[in-house]
Amino acid sequence: MTNEPVVQLPETEYRRVWDRFYAEFAFRPSMYSTKWPSIKEPVASRTWSLAALDDDLDHERFDRLVEVVEHGMTACVPPQGRLFALDWQHASFRFSPHLVGGPGQERWPLSPYPDGDYYIYLTEDFRTGSFGHPWEHSLCLFGQALLDTVAVRVDEILGVPIRRSGRATAHQ
Repeated sequence: MTNEPVVQLPETEYRRVWDRFYAEFAFRPSMYSTKWPSIKEPVASRTWSLAALDDDLDHERFDRLVEVVEHGMTACVPPQGRLFALDWQHASFRFSPHLVGGPGQERWPLSPYPDGDYYIYLTEDFRTGSFGHPWEHSLCLFGQALLDTVAVRVDEILGVPIRRSGRATAHQ
């Protein structure tokens, strides 16, 4: 394994990681709302609509959301830990969140915001992460430690979640 802070997954690892993601999350990519959510959302999860960012012309809320999620994901891995950044049907990465995003460092690969495709961050054990759905225009965060770290702040940015533990909330 390389010491580079961001590494594109080689083909064999790319296939292994995506195969595992499809299996563990019952991933069903679809543009059709009758097929959403596109993953089996974990018990410790919350999913927010990204509609609150639609009128965010100066990107203030967007930037805060990205910062909150990146901080939360970083807090969920040890200093030498790594995350996966998966971009559906495109290059995907393994990276060290403690070594990216700061002054003079490489940027985080991808974003929690799904910009045209599914964007996914995962810890190496797949227990914690984010799932950005481009067509539902939603963000699912999962893993109790991540939710404990960021949920209140994400609520302030995006509003009440549309789902908790994969179930619709009453405030839709």
